[in-house]
Amino acid sequence: MDAQDRREEIFKVLNESKNPIKGTELSQKFQVSRQVIVQDIALLRAKGENIIATPQGYIIPDTYGKSRILKTIACNHEGYDEIEDELKTIIDIGGRVIDVIVDHPLYGEIRSLLEIGSRLELQQFMDSIKETNAEPLSSLTGGIHIHTIEVENEEIFKRIKEALMRKKYLINED
Repeated sequence: MDAQDRREEIFKVLNESKNPIKGTELSQKFQVSRQVIVQDIALLRAKGENIIATPQGYIIPDTYGKSRILKTIACNHEGYDEIEDELKTIIDIGGRVIDVIVDHPLYGEIRSLLEIGSRLELQQFMDSIKETNAEPLSSLTGGIHIHTIEVENEEIFKRIKEALMRKKYLINED
């Protein structure tokens, strides 16, 4: 299979998947290195394909969640335990954490896709933080950050906000 055919097949696999696919899975499937997959994804993006990289892998966002509601919440907390507790609260009530956003004083809005909707995805994310010793984006803004979350209905969103308010993670809108 030549490089162009491989890229077309990668796009087809991602387009048909409802879940993110890790670069290592794609490299095994196409019997190339992970770096070749990274380059192929970069070339597909340069061609205009809407492929995003999440901590769980690559995905084409139009293939899932079309009937759900997107909402944003502003939060303030610090520390890995509070990050995990905040995210766990959101997903346990029925939300999916799409991203985290901070308003950096120099660079403006910085957004990172998370795509965390299950305890397993949360555990993988927390393990990744610990393994890399990476600082969360919110460390750039004293703990203040925004999440885009996906919910099935307004009632779930209301329950998420109430739970985060009780835990003092939610920035009061008043």
